[in-house]
Amino acid sequence: MEAVVKVQNLTHFFGKGILRKPILLDISLSIFAGEIVILMGPSGSGKTTLLTLIGGLRALQGGDLSVLGYSFKGATKGQLREIRSQIGFVFQDHHLLKCLTAQQNVMMSLKLHNQLSLQQRREQATLMLNAVGLGNRINFLPENLSGGQKQRVAIARALVTQPKLVLADEPTASLDSQTGRDVIEIMRELSREQGCSVLLVTHDNRILDIADRIIQMEDGRLKVH
Repeated sequence: MEAVVKVQNLTHFFGKGILRKPILLDISLSIFAGEIVILMGPSGSGKTTLLTLIGGLRALQGGDLSVLGYSFKGATKGQLREIRSQIGFVFQDHHLLKCLTAQQNVMMSLKLHNQLSLQQRREQATLMLNAVGLGNRINFLPENLSGGQKQRVAIARALVTQPKLVLADEPTASLDSQTGRDVIEIMRELSREQGCSVLLVTHDNRILDIADRIIQMEDGRLKVH
């Protein structure tokens, strides 16, 4: 089976000269189609750095990294944009645009899909908001949504393009236990329906049962359970 994500001997440093500090050390990891992989570890262990590298949000320094068959080594800005357009991102603090409704926030993920008309983008956003249980909130601004509802909008935005990979960074950190569980169950159900892989960074022990694999990171190195 071909890997959706393939990381080989990845290294990454912050700072320069005598302040240069290793963050990731010789990381090798493969994630396959349809897998849900949870990445755990103490703060500062390199989890978010690895996630952002896989998402093409940081420049590759050492080693090799390919996502959906595209190598990041030597990739142009245009190629990186193309790869990122096929990845769904879910973050702890939602990153919703305050001036846009729930529907408009979800539609933002479709703006690079030029083959879709404005009406088609509206329809797809509405369908996805219905799927996350927010069909009656499509015209609400983020300030009028609860924390759990905002995270559901973020999930809808991440999945509306039907990506092959979803990267989630602490998606339940700011939610109470039941709301966090509801959000994760929605993510799991929709990812299964769409057949996409999920890499999820978390400290939340209450959601570990959704994972096909759990990987522990410590001091910039991976430990596979």
